[in-house]
Amino acid sequence: MANTTQSAKRARQSEKRFAVNKARRSRIRTYLRKVEEAIASGDKAAAEAALRAAQPELMRGVTKGVMHKNTASRKMSRLSSRVKSLG
Repeated sequence: MANTTQSAKRARQSEKRFAVNKARRSRIRTYLRKVEEAIASGDKAAAEAALRAAQPELMRGVTKGVMHKNTASRKMSRLSSRVKSLG
């Protein structure tokens, strides 16, 4: 339990931040899953559309501090190469 008013406030802020970041991470994973499903179905057009939708969401996660820049770039690179190899 927080001992001072300052530490209590920091704990409250931390909980709010955690909830926001958790929602954002979940949203990113949803977009990535849509790309994965489109790749699995073999539909190149759907996969490309899903990838275009996922890219800004990934980069937004980077700017908001949810994930590292290189992690997002690596994910985009691997997904785009898999989409390119379809069809």
